[in-house]
Amino acid sequence: MKIVLASQSPRRRSLLELLISDFSCVNPDVDECLQVGETPAAYVSRLAIMKASAVDAPGGLILGADTAVTLADEIFGKPADRQDATRMLSLLSGQSHYVLTGVAARSDDAIRSCVVSTTVTFAQLSQRDIASYLDTEEPWDKAGAYGIQGQGGVFVQRVNGSYSSVVGLPLVETKALIAGFGVGLDR
Repeated sequence: MKIVLASQSPRRRSLLELLISDFSCVNPDVDECLQVGETPAAYVSRLAIMKASAVDAPGGLILGADTAVTLADEIFGKPADRQDATRMLSLLSGQSHYVLTGVAARSDDAIRSCVVSTTVTFAQLSQRDIASYLDTEEPWDKAGAYGIQGQGGVFVQRVNGSYSSVVGLPLVETKALIAGFGVGLDR
């Protein structure tokens, strides 16, 4: 069965390669705007399903995913600019927050999805820490303005849950979704 990852994220691609070797990637065209009254879990679930549904692969299995960083039910997406990134990292400083990743798998006749929640605790960050980090290229395409798998990992004191989910694709749950469609994993 042909497998398609509905994402251009190099992080999701690398994680999926830990499960399977033969898949393609397609960039889905979906509106990622938050709907009025939508909870963070409902938001990432809806976007994962929309991404999996936006790709056409007859006879194949399409995987969609979306990740959001949340603090006090505020969703921190990708930063719009330096000021937005500074605001996000300042709010996350010294706090525990949630990283939610929704994953959806779709075949011609079925769709299954799940949401994985992980608690991440940041150390106290100085304005210098934040400014130095923002001088790198790392934070600009990442929810919450940080990448745990890169230089942003130095901010993280503790992770309670799925590390791979924080990176962008929860491996245990994704493996289960794929296997639920009868697709054999080669890794």
